Amino acid sequence: MAIGRRSWPKRILVGLGAFLVVLALTVGGGVTWAFTSRDVSTIGAVDFTEELTVPPLADSRVEADGTRVFQLEMRTGQREFRPGQVTETWGFNGDYLGPTLRAKRGEKVRVQVNNRLDEASSVHWHGMHVPAVMDGGPHQPVDAGGTWTPEWTVDQPAATLWYHPHPHGATESHVRRGLAGMFLLDDTATEGLALPSAYGVDDLPIIVQDVRFRGSGFDSSRAIFSDTGALGDRTMVNGVLAPYRTVGDELVRLRLLNASTARTYNFGFSDDRSFALIGTDGGLLRAPAELTGIQLSPGERAEIVVRMRAGERVVLRSNKIEIGMDFWGTRFNGGDDTFDLLELRAAQTLRPSPALPALLAEPETAQARDAVRERTFALTFARINGREMDMGRIDETVTRGETELWTVRNSDGMPHNFHIHDVQFAVAEVNGQPPSVALSGAKDTVFLPPGTEMKVAVRFDGPADPNTPYMFHCHLLWHEDAGMMGQFVVVEPGGLPRLSVPHAHG
Repeated sequence: MAIGRRSWPKRILVGLGAFLVVLALTVGGGVTWAFTSRDVSTIGAVDFTEELTVPPLADSRVEADGTRVFQLEMRTGQREFRPGQVTETWGFNGDYLGPTLRAKRGEKVRVQVNNRLDEASSVHWHGMHVPAVMDGGPHQPVDAGGTWTPEWTVDQPAATLWYHPHPHGATESHVRRGLAGMFLLDDTATEGLALPSAYGVDDLPIIVQDVRFRGSGFDSSRAIFSDTGALGDRTMVNGVLAPYRTVGDELVRLRLLNASTARTYNFGFSDDRSFALIGTDGGLLRAPAELTGIQLSPGERAEIVVRMRAGERVVLRSNKIEIGMDFWGTRFNGGDDTFDLLELRAAQTLRPSPALPALLAEPETAQARDAVRERTFALTFARINGREMDMGRIDETVTRGETELWTVRNSDGMPHNFHIHDVQFAVAEVNGQPPSVALSGAKDTVFLPPGTEMKVAVRFDGPADPNTPYMFHCHLLWHEDAGMMGQFVVVEPGGLPRLSVPHAHG
């Protein structure tokens, strides 16, 4: 009996040890499975069977005083993205996405926005230099059944901009359901350039989104260990899965827009051919730049021109991205994911295209040497400079007409990006070095991997409005909705902000 009593604790310890070994193997196996199953690739697996839809140019009328007037209606809808499977959607003037608005520098623009949804939303003119009360951010909500009619004069260079909702705390879900569209600007200075410019022919809008379907809707759940937000397992261009486009010109201009809520893309071509980068967020570069890839985080745009050969097919692809994380973080935040996005099919005979101009447009962005003030913005999840978004708090006050140098630092272990409303800025430095070609043009949104410090030169041209703020925020929309956003107002020299901010709520 004594021997049995002494062996009882030993049996317990042996059993406990065996249990812990099994548990460790189970957890380890689960972690291994999670890691090995988290990379997504559609390369070589897409049958490009659907013709690419080109969003129509929005109808407009020009009033006697020269004002160009557009109509946008936010509405619910349904679309059969997959044969025989209907998905519930939202869209502008249709069931998904919206028309392309187009206006010229110097024009006065008015947009009548009607909300036919069953909840409030808003429409933000991303990249547009616009008075704060017309910005369409969280302080300009459009109630369900309501109407909002902003108007402004276009006063910036030709560029590829876009519009999307910006309701406080709900931007991710509104964009994911389909509320987005392009807003193209033209100007006299560049309209004579020998660039592909026939909309929908040799000048194509390319709105890229990743999606994951669940039943009759979009799956917006965030996977385990994902720090960026909800990542889809398929991609759409202009709301079309597996799209192809037949082109009939030697040179084709692609206006790339990353309209995803969390995913970053590294755009290139299946045969690694080079292309000419001619524009970034805020307009044309000074000169074309030859690249084989360009990385765009949510909200960023790029205009590229690719040369086609008669009868060939080539795929626009997203390759692995530089996300600035270790192998674990890279895998779970989409860094290893690759996608075939769009097949371009060249006609058997192509229309000749003139060579690209050697010079495109002189930059109009601010210069770091002209900065009269510096500010620093530390990015951490759900906070900027340690503060969560507060609709009733003005975080920064800037003076109309002044140039400032903003240092934006990712102090977190996860990727972020940074978008400033109303302005186009110039990237002065990245980690103390000159910016890459892809960051050499006018920007309103930039990607910051962990540990990155970026200096941007920003000029605030007004108009001044001490009572109505603009936003600065992370454009990874889960981060934004979680509170990673701040507010600034533009005042006249010597002016002060007014703290009675309209629509102030948490």
